[in-house]
Amino acid sequence: MNSKRLTFTVEEAKKKLERYCMYQDRCHQEIDKKLFEMRMITEAKELIILHLIEHNFLNEERFAKSFARGKFRIKKWGKQRIIRELRMRDISEYNLREALKEIDDQEYENTLREITEKKFDTINENNFYKKDKKIKEFLFRKGYETNLIYEILRDINNGEK
Repeated sequence: MNSKRLTFTVEEAKKKLERYCMYQDRCHQEIDKKLFEMRMITEAKELIILHLIEHNFLNEERFAKSFARGKFRIKKWGKQRIIRELRMRDISEYNLREALKEIDDQEYENTLREITEKKFDTINENNFYKKDKKIKEFLFRKGYETNLIYEILRDINNGEK
């Protein structure tokens, strides 16, 4: 049995993409990619996307909110990284702003403090400046804002001395 079919009818593609969207929220870009892989013609793509939107299988605002919540809570990403990743998926600025509202400011700061302290304890470096630099680079990669990183590190370093 060949799992990679060469052609699909519009109805078959709709059903397949409905299941794809039910499994996890998807963005338009992911659906476009799937339709391209299914070798659907432009008219069929438009029909299918319209069907998915009308039946609420495809909702970019819901996707953005879910993405932001998940990446923050599970991977502990900062807002800058979440924004960057959502922009790579062509999410609108409105949906981007709505997605960031899903992250509570106090929870955000507590998470940053928690991962900073954890990283501070795991880095085996005697030179204070090298250790500080490694922590900052780690947090920048995670996508946290510079001002918050410096503020948290200042608090931690003052407590360590």
